[in-house]
Amino acid sequence: MTKYNCLSDLQLWDLLKSGDRLAYAELYERYFSVLYVHARNRLKNSQEAEDVIQEIFLDIWTNCSKICIRTSLINYLITATKNRVLNLIARHNFEGKYKVTLALDEKFEAITDHLVREKMLSKLIDHEIDALPPKMRKVFLMSRADHLTYNEIADHLDITEQSVRSHVKNALKVLRVKLGVLIFITIFFF
Repeated sequence: MTKYNCLSDLQLWDLLKSGDRLAYAELYERYFSVLYVHARNRLKNSQEAEDVIQEIFLDIWTNCSKICIRTSLINYLITATKNRVLNLIARHNFEGKYKVTLALDEKFEAITDHLVREKMLSKLIDHEIDALPPKMRKVFLMSRADHLTYNEIADHLDITEQSVRSHVKNALKVLRVKLGVLIFITIFFF
């Protein structure tokens, strides 16, 4: 019986190519920890490092007849590890950028949706204000749009301050009734 731990890498490789599982196990035992430490140092993640090395050894088992070792097996394994680690880091960077882009898109979409609703609501309010009786509309707009006090409005229109209060109060009551249902529909269905 052959002692696999005494064989060289090339001898083990030749045995592996012929399907020898024990040669594969010896190569795995011989190089797993060295490759794992290398991958973990670069990835800073034990599970990802282990996965990378497992993938390399799985690839060796399934494709050993196609793999051509030009220098030495350890050089091949270290190069394969570096390449897999770099691919994984590149994938993480891409995913990170994608997540940031996706978050920005969702935020932009929410802002856009909010602006559309705000514009619709503003149009509804303007329409309902325009539908108020002329005197009530004028008093209401002077109060809300021009920011005049009730006293200033009364002086400007030559009416009593109590009339101004009544017009504003009635305008608010009408708008609350008319806009209440419309605002509900706008907010929840659009």
